[in-house]
Amino acid sequence: MPKFDITARQFNAMRIGLEGKIDAIKERRPELIAEAEKRIRKAAKVVAKLETKAPGSNKLHQKKRRLATLQNRLAALKADQEAGTVRICFGSKKLFHAQFDLQANGYADHEEWKADWSRARASQFFVLGSQDETAGCQSCQATLAQDGTLSLQLRLPNAMVTSGKYLNITGVCFAYGYAQIKAALATSQRIHTQTKDGKPTVKRIGTALSYRFVRDDKGWRIFVSVEVRPVEQVSRQELGAIGVDLNADHLAVAETDRFGNLIGTRRIDLITYGKTQDQAKALIGDAAVALAAQAQAAGKPIVLETLNFQKKKAELETTDPKQARLLSSFACNKVASSIKAAAFRAGVEIIEVNPAYTSVIGAVNYAQAKGISVHQGAAYAIARRGLGLSERLTVQMGLVPARNGGHVTFDLPARNRSKHVWSFWSKVRTKLKAAHVAHFRCGAHKTAPPPLPLASPGVCPIWNSTARSRGANRSQNCSGNVWPDVPF
Repeated sequence: MPKFDITARQFNAMRIGLEGKIDAIKERRPELIAEAEKRIRKAAKVVAKLETKAPGSNKLHQKKRRLATLQNRLAALKADQEAGTVRICFGSKKLFHAQFDLQANGYADHEEWKADWSRARASQFFVLGSQDETAGCQSCQATLAQDGTLSLQLRLPNAMVTSGKYLNITGVCFAYGYAQIKAALATSQRIHTQTKDGKPTVKRIGTALSYRFVRDDKGWRIFVSVEVRPVEQVSRQELGAIGVDLNADHLAVAETDRFGNLIGTRRIDLITYGKTQDQAKALIGDAAVALAAQAQAAGKPIVLETLNFQKKKAELETTDPKQARLLSSFACNKVASSIKAAAFRAGVEIIEVNPAYTSVIGAVNYAQAKGISVHQGAAYAIARRGLGLSERLTVQMGLVPARNGGHVTFDLPARNRSKHVWSFWSKVRTKLKAAHVAHFRCGAHKTAPPPLPLASPGVCPIWNSTARSRGANRSQNCSGNVWPDVPF
């Protein structure tokens, strides 16, 4: 602190910020190692398959390069994990490596790059707050102005006190969270209490407010972190549930009543591919707010899957390029956290369920029978699982819609009722995958789908019974005009 002439509070803010980054890297690294191992196993299978079917092809060459890259990445991650090394580059590694090829990165000389590098490394700072400090933060105190804006008094480092100890910033407005900030400031108060020795003292209590100042091309932006008080819960499981199926380009939503019957479905488009980070964040936020508003109006909880996209990302080696790009750009954790945050603000309960076989259940049980998409069927299955309802088979034949508007059919396996129902759906998933593969290999996905026969049992949830009435085998002797009037 004496070397850089800063206060102890400013040092603690930097220390806590740095420790947070280090802890985040250490916590995330085992997941990255597991994800890299899954990708390597998948890539190795793809390479082995191409060596048999397409030896010497360019695709095989590129897949081998990809496999080598993944192996090197895994080796580096494991080496850092064993050594306890944490790698952090303030200013970004991309900008750091730009100094080694100045002309290609638009720099005339090294001094020009150094200026951008220094600016990037000093683009933000954090001001730590505490509940026992004035206005929730000793180093940056906010007050409410008469026009409704906030005025900030920022404590400068001791090295900059030549022009004043504080920097006053007026007219600060927040588009989001202003009510929470205002409520937090109102909780700050002084109370009279006693120490452990029984001596009278004055203590300040309130809500901590922490500030982060970030500089971009337009100027400085201020972010405030405050503990938000829980909102009164307005959702009740007795009214039903709203299931959400997260997909790479949209959210499939299905609403049920208290008995688990389908009330309605909707699709919320959410294409983040090709969008900037801020654009993707705005799209995700709008979708989450719309979903929370629907749940708040209906008074029903939102049911989500506890998804792990590591497995899906490991399978990108065999996915078509378009779908792979969508999945790579899809921020699953960000979508889930945004939905939870929006639901918290709206007083809506979040129920998380196991994602096992929900897509298969939705595709087989509900998609064709309810006239909804496969993803909306999955959302319906998620909502029913959140309510703890039955997941048994409801159809007699596997009939699932395909992407081209057609359908695939397959025989359903026999169920062993001594085992859990998920063991049955595991067998159904195997048969469904085989049906989709056969549908693709025969080229049916490229042609116009044939119409379903009128007598097809997959058209509606009501099936024609094969049971015959009593006396049906007896010979009937009726005249032509009397037969329609005979009650059966």
